[in-house]
Amino acid sequence: MSDNNPVTAIILAAGKGTRMKSKHAKVLHEVFYKPMLTHVLDSLHRAGINDHIVILGHQRERVADAIGQYSYLPVFQEEQLGTGHAVLCAESACAGGEGLVMILCGDTPLLRSETLERMVQCHLQNGAAISLMTTHLDDPFGYGRIIGDDNGNIYRIVEEKDADSEQRRLTEINAGVYLVDRQFLFSALKQVGTDNSQGEVYLTDIVRIANDEGLSVRRFFHPEAIDVLGVNSRVELARAHTELQKRRNRELMLGGVTMYQPESVFIGPDVLVGSDVLIFPGVQVSGASKIGDDCVIETGSQLHDCTLEAGAVVGAYSILRGMTLSHGTLVPPQTCQFGD
Repeated sequence: MSDNNPVTAIILAAGKGTRMKSKHAKVLHEVFYKPMLTHVLDSLHRAGINDHIVILGHQRERVADAIGQYSYLPVFQEEQLGTGHAVLCAESACAGGEGLVMILCGDTPLLRSETLERMVQCHLQNGAAISLMTTHLDDPFGYGRIIGDDNGNIYRIVEEKDADSEQRRLTEINAGVYLVDRQFLFSALKQVGTDNSQGEVYLTDIVRIANDEGLSVRRFFHPEAIDVLGVNSRVELARAHTELQKRRNRELMLGGVTMYQPESVFIGPDVLVGSDVLIFPGVQVSGASKIGDDCVIETGSQLHDCTLEAGAVVGAYSILRGMTLSHGTLVPPQTCQFGD
């Protein structure tokens, strides 16, 4: 990001995630080998947004431990009184005069860095006080509906429980990613009340306040809904895992890796894979594994923290952990080996 328009990201990660039916904090649930919160932090970093504030609440020590390798400023929300309250807790941490604040949720592991970059660019071009990411859903139940016009302006957001029957028929929804002028943000949040069905401080109310003050609120529409939706259930968790698997495999195949039945192949995000590698169905490679050029990994094999030098072949249904295979090594099928 430009030094003239610094962006601070506030990541909301304090909630329990009761719909997950779990004793674990929602953002700690793993998606494609990593807690979903780390995917959000990675996307921000790739987008050039490196000033991170993470709102912690439920199981905050465990969440903080899970992201200990990242550079961020923790802010504690002692009571979960709504998204607006969560952001307001970060006011002192976000002090520093002018600039932009990007607000997003820690349960959105499919957000792409390119999408965040484009959002910042559009915001700067429009000169709006707020840019809000939206998308369309065939079934928008549970999401806030967008009230706006055909020129890209947004006038307000109506939450599902506060919407009337006509508003519930709208299919454009709030994707929960905001880009806001820093000074306006905290001034507006202090005006937000709790006069709603949840008795919470709605972050969405800053849209209405901006319009009341004659400020511009602009739509940043993203057509791929799956990229921007949060994970609220085990079903959505599985869907997110599958999507990240597809993205990873596509990247590898475009880079010179052959996969038979890629929908059944899982290659972890930190695995390094060389060119002309052949991967059969049902293979899983995870951890800090390294696969050299011209290697072959046959059906059903599982490798974790392994190094395969060029030309190594792993026979079908083998399980290897912490192993290093030298150049041209042939591992017989159904081998089970564990390194030190």
